[in-house]
Amino acid sequence: MMAGEDMQRAAAEGDALALARVMVCIPSVNPSLEEGGGGEGAMAEQCARWLQAWGFEVGVSMVAPGRANVLARMGSGPRRILLNGHLDTVGVGGMTVPPFEGSVVDGRLLGRGSCDMKGGVASILSAAAALARDGWESGELVVALVADEEHASIGAMALVEAGLTADLCVVCEPTGLAVAPAHKGFAWTTVEVQGRAAHGSRPDQGIDAIRHMGHFLVALDEIEAQLLEGEAHPLLGRGSLHAGTVEGGRAPSVYPDLCSVVMERRLLPGEPVEKGETELRELVEVMKGRIPGFQAEVTGGLTRPGTEVPVDHPLVTGLLEAIAGRGIPARVEPMTAWVDAAVFNQAGIPSVCFGPGSIEKAHAADEWCPVEEIELAARVLEDWVRRTLGPE
Repeated sequence: MMAGEDMQRAAAEGDALALARVMVCIPSVNPSLEEGGGGEGAMAEQCARWLQAWGFEVGVSMVAPGRANVLARMGSGPRRILLNGHLDTVGVGGMTVPPFEGSVVDGRLLGRGSCDMKGGVASILSAAAALARDGWESGELVVALVADEEHASIGAMALVEAGLTADLCVVCEPTGLAVAPAHKGFAWTTVEVQGRAAHGSRPDQGIDAIRHMGHFLVALDEIEAQLLEGEAHPLLGRGSLHAGTVEGGRAPSVYPDLCSVVMERRLLPGEPVEKGETELRELVEVMKGRIPGFQAEVTGGLTRPGTEVPVDHPLVTGLLEAIAGRGIPARVEPMTAWVDAAVFNQAGIPSVCFGPGSIEKAHAADEWCPVEEIELAARVLEDWVRRTLGPE
């Protein structure tokens, strides 16, 4: 379903809901997650047209074939504010609502990306349109819309590697209009247990890799117990560990010579990303002493750090004041998922999350975002930018 002329016209004028509906109608499924996904190209082109029409200096860069970033700038001065969102979505398999119609039912915008995070991008764009129209005191506003947040964050990393800097950043992931200054990181690690293949009738010849893996998986409780004994983060609680995927075995009548598991360790801010792999290597060594014939290899995979901004940081307190100024309860809550805010924090740009929708509806079969929150988030961002780029 294509967006109608009235909706297109309202979007071009900066209406938050219309912007969100038009964007939901533009598929931008991440091709690294779903075969046939079209990527962010069409979304980037549409957002760039809007921003150019509002007077921003806009650049579109390809970070991979069909994978586009949009970087828009306006203003000048000693301070620079960054508003960030991602253009990609997860796939649409199993959805129970039309993924690309942008329909509104009972105050909810339905469709893939409505919550994660085209609602948030619409809030950014609506705020940008109003700010471009009415101006601010002094300083530069940068809108960065990036590719691939749902997979490997190549879009955000390309920006910081190219030298993007800012004094403050708001990433408009779904937080239900709370300010989320902290989120966990993660480490993916593969553990491959080796056995010895043999006919099922020859237990004297075989070593069962799957059974050995079973012993290893039970022993993970020991790592979890250590995590539960550790100091809890005031917002995020404790780190965690779980088995994401397990593969092994060739046939019912054959002793399996191999069984592998991919583990995910969720990391608190300040925990080194290597810790997830180190804990598993240490456990493998323990298992070698417990289980005769136990052998395993550990291979590190994708890692991302946990990060946080102090709750008394001017970025947090300034956003809370802008939220309260719109009559919304001013709340500080954790961001349970890993998001691109960590990329910017690691690059020295203080970054927090704030946006419409609930993270529980991100990627959901019935994904939706409250219409009212999209508009409120836009106005909070507009107020916050004006205050932050106003007189010292």
